Amino acid sequence: MTAAIEISHATKRFGAKVAVNDVSFTIQEGACYGLIGPNGAGKTTTFSMLCGFLHPTAGTLRVLGVDPSRPGALKGKLGVLPQDALLPPAWPVGAFLSYLARLSGLGDPAREAKAALELVGLPETWPTPAGALSHGMAKRVAMAQAFMGDPPVVLLDEPTAGLDPKIAASVRQLIRQMKGKRTVVVSSHNLQELEELCDATAVLDRGNLVAAASMAEMTSQAAEFRVQIARGNVPLAELRALEGCTDAKLDPSGSLLVHFDGARVPPEEMISRAVRLLLERDVLILGVSRGKKLEERVLQLT
Repeated sequence: MTAAIEISHATKRFGAKVAVNDVSFTIQEGACYGLIGPNGAGKTTTFSMLCGFLHPTAGTLRVLGVDPSRPGALKGKLGVLPQDALLPPAWPVGAFLSYLARLSGLGDPAREAKAALELVGLPETWPTPAGALSHGMAKRVAMAQAFMGDPPVVLLDEPTAGLDPKIAASVRQLIRQMKGKRTVVVSSHNLQELEELCDATAVLDRGNLVAAASMAEMTSQAAEFRVQIARGNVPLAELRALEGCTDAKLDPSGSLLVHFDGARVPPEEMISRAVRLLLERDVLILGVSRGKKLEERVLQLT
């Protein structure tokens, strides 16, 4: 696979403060990638370096094979939604987006602006002054500018923050539709959202990279699953004797946690064998979930 983004030993200092410390990871072309970390972890600084707004103190960054800090290197190739994007309140939405499209060198600015507004479901806001938009509508207009011209790489910083549930769901669906077509990097504190959307993720803490892996690896989907038990006596010894099972135990909440060797037995087979055994022993099951929640894993790491 081709790498869309390569970060190698990137460091950014602001005086004595180290915001990003020797960070390295790679994002494959067409992936939806999550950037995770608490406030002050270095996510926004990393985003700013990928955009070329900041230059690294040390190390290198490459987006589509070029240095993003080189003027004009990513013009028309990189779309960005900043976390606190502000729109000029007196400008009509259509005029503002058309102006940005011209700055990006797009061939038909008005057409590109209209297409972007259609994409985020707000074509009716074309004549509306930006200052008259609700918070959610302004966020989606800001997102529209990131999508103009179909850039191959899009960086989204907190794309659903402050949106009502229905609009947030439509934004997530929009991101899903881009998977495989564009490289999308999403920074968010909504870990459930990232777990649902992303193929892989990097976790930052106090400027350091503490993990970078596929989502399946991060949540141990190939190594464990949890079964919610309604009632019945769980045959732990028999479960542990199943081929590929490395451990089975009940946690304090009464859920069954099964660890297995994913290299020996595919997850779907291991789950099927365990569930079959439980049903044969008259154990009633409420549900099955693979791996840990991303939130659990991130809390362990940070």
